Amino acid sequence: MITLENLFIAWQEFKKGKTKRKDVLKFEFNLEDNIFQLYQDLKNKTYKHSKYTSFYVQDPKIRHIHKAEIKDRIIHHLISEYLNQIYDRIFVFDSYSCRLDKGTHKAVNRLKQFSLKQSKNNRINFYCLKCDIKKFFDSVDHDILIEILKRKIKDKDILWLITGIIRSFNKEDNKGIPLGNLTSQHFANIYLNEIDKFVKHKLKVKYYIRYTDDFVILNKDKEYLENLINTINNFLQSQLKLRLHPDKIIMRKYNQGIDFLGYVILPYHRVLRTKTKKRMFKKINQNNLQSYLGVLSHCDGYKLSKELEKIL
Repeated sequence: MITLENLFIAWQEFKKGKTKRKDVLKFEFNLEDNIFQLYQDLKNKTYKHSKYTSFYVQDPKIRHIHKAEIKDRIIHHLISEYLNQIYDRIFVFDSYSCRLDKGTHKAVNRLKQFSLKQSKNNRINFYCLKCDIKKFFDSVDHDILIEILKRKIKDKDILWLITGIIRSFNKEDNKGIPLGNLTSQHFANIYLNEIDKFVKHKLKVKYYIRYTDDFVILNKDKEYLENLINTINNFLQSQLKLRLHPDKIIMRKYNQGIDFLGYVILPYHRVLRTKTKKRMFKKINQNNLQSYLGVLSHCDGYKLSKELEKIL
């Protein structure tokens, strides 16, 4: 049940780490009135998600971001917490995006563990299949996502609210979830949990890791991995109306290096991806130095760290 108390809690969570922008100050000035009105709109089912403000960022490729109004972002926090409590425990272990105690570095460490097991501690070579889902966020089917959510969520009021958030954005023909919504990250995991279960439980793939719409599979048999491509693609198309990006299906030997989440995993060391390294040197300044040094601490980056420090 949505109460005034948990709306205030959602507001506090929203503010954590946020700067005092004008829109935040404006909302906070009449906080009680705003929260009470939001509660009444939810209670009476008169709440409607507002339009988005859109803009582009380069990170490193150009991304189209859609920013919701503050009242909607409070609801996003509330719903995200609700979804997390239901779904996190049923996700496969090796899904690493937008989950507590997961993240990119945990995913890369897990890939290294899998590599050591598959290579018998670097004694034999193996293959890595790396895939990317084409235009994933733009391609999420609203009807399929809502049907998946109905399997676990029985509260009609919550379903009404979640449906409103999903329907608030359309890339085309009831498809798409916006980059910029906190809920979109959770919806992505719920949607792609279908492929996780298919790969792990139906296909019985042992060494599989997914981070958002990127995933890797390790095996010593190249032909086995090649056959998996069509099997997985057919499942994506038939069940989720998605498909693999044909230009981002990559097969590599372990000793050639596995490029994943900004790092390249090799038998005896881990290095930073070349593109990431170049971007780092191009954008280095006093404000991001510690962040970059943190990235380098997760690989063999001692020399690079010293080079960055010399530049500044």
